[in-house]
Amino acid sequence: MRALFEASARAREVFLQENADALERAVDLVAEALGAGRKLLLFGNGGSAADAQHLAAELVGRFQRERRPLPAIALTTDTSALTAIANDYGYDQVFARQVRALGARGDVALAISTSGRSPSVLRAVEACRELGIETIGLTGGDGGTLAGLVDLCLRVSASTDAPRIQETHILIGHVLCELVDRRLFGGS
Repeated sequence: MRALFEASARAREVFLQENADALERAVDLVAEALGAGRKLLLFGNGGSAADAQHLAAELVGRFQRERRPLPAIALTTDTSALTAIANDYGYDQVFARQVRALGARGDVALAISTSGRSPSVLRAVEACRELGIETIGLTGGDGGTLAGLVDLCLRVSASTDAPRIQETHILIGHVLCELVDRRLFGGS
């Protein structure tokens, strides 16, 4: 048990050492987009889908204080759209079709994949690039293909273990939400 906690703590510590500046840039991108009335699109599969929904809920609802809702859309929640797109176009298109329908230049996308190799996430990032949507990748290990596709990669390099990566991803997401709130609404 202790080893699991230590591995999680190490993943977070190494992430901060390697990515503090990149996380600040991610906060800037998201705060600028949301402050200008643009959207944050979030997507991923499995646990990463849950993270996308969790973070969108924090932004649309509230994180720690009362404020106006922020336009964040998890592309993982509409089962009718997901299954129709998967059936008609293939699962690798489930997020890309939604990006093309809902996204626009000036929006920001948060692509979440612990391996960086999920075809549906990669196709969505490609769709974002076509539309001029800035992309932030949350990944782990070597970053996979995703690391080279996104505009900004936040990589949990100290682990290839999905649970340790996901634990760090949700911390990154919470820090992102808190700092975006501070940028847009003040406070410390």
